[in-house]
Amino acid sequence: MANRYETVFIITPVLSDDQAKETVKKFKDFFKENDAKIMHEEDWGLRKLSYQIQKKSTGFYYLIEWEYFGTENLVSKLELTFKRDERILRYLTVHLDKYAIKYLEGKRNPKQEVKETTSVNNI
Repeated sequence: MANRYETVFIITPVLSDDQAKETVKKFKDFFKENDAKIMHEEDWGLRKLSYQIQKKSTGFYYLIEWEYFGTENLVSKLELTFKRDERILRYLTVHLDKYAIKYLEGKRNPKQEVKETTSVNNI
C-alpha cells in the first residue's frame, strides 16, 4: 500500500508569476525524479499571511497531494529541499490516513445524484 501525503508550501511574493511557476515546476519535478505520483494539485494564488514571515505579509500558496510507494523517507528529503530553497517561506507535509483520502476524493468528485420526489395525495 502506498503512503499518501499532502504538502502545502508558500512561495515568496517578490517573484513574478513566471518565477513562481518555475518554483512549483521544480518541486513537481522532484516528485517525478523520486518516483512519487502527484494525485492532485491546487494553485491557491497570492494570499495574505496570518503573520509576517521574513518581513513579508503575503505569499503564493500551492498544494500538492502525492503518493509514494518506495521505502526511502521521501518526506525528509523533500523538507531538506524546501529548506535549501530561498524562495520558500513555509511548508507543511501531512500524512493522509484512509479517512482523509476518502474525504478529499469525495470533496473533489461530489456525487451528483438526482433525487426524484413524488407527492401522492390520498384523500
